[in-house]
Amino acid sequence: MSDVEQICQLKYRYLRTLDTKEWDAFGATLTEDVEGRYAGLDLDGRDTLVDYMRQNLGPQVVTLHQCHHPEIEVDGDTATGRWYLQDKVIAPDFDYVLEGAGIYADRYRRVDGEWLIAATGYARTYELTWSLKDLPSAKVTLAPRHDPV
Repeated sequence: MSDVEQICQLKYRYLRTLDTKEWDAFGATLTEDVEGRYAGLDLDGRDTLVDYMRQNLGPQVVTLHQCHHPEIEVDGDTATGRWYLQDKVIAPDFDYVLEGAGIYADRYRRVDGEWLIAATGYARTYELTWSLKDLPSAKVTLAPRHDPV
């Protein structure tokens, strides 16, 4: 597999494990000194970043993160990437929904032969929020988390 393909797989795993709340696997996509810059939220270090996500995107918060159109440049054991992000956050306990898009900018580092995310973050292109109370027929069903195969 090429370096670019490995980096794409890494980013997809980062997104999947974030949405499925697999915190150990999510952390395994990051360098120990990772920098997270999420539309004004700064998180430095793997433990800090993972703990923040675990506390704020827990099992009662539904998230969907999709990245498309990777632009990846590899230079030896480092690389940069840009991705188009589409995301949705549904927090039924707060009657809150967020939908948005943005551009991710990442830096990657090869550590012991494996690509990891050394810096990641996005700048929003738009954000739309609404209350589930505005949709009287809205019903959120949290599905059990399991591997379908």
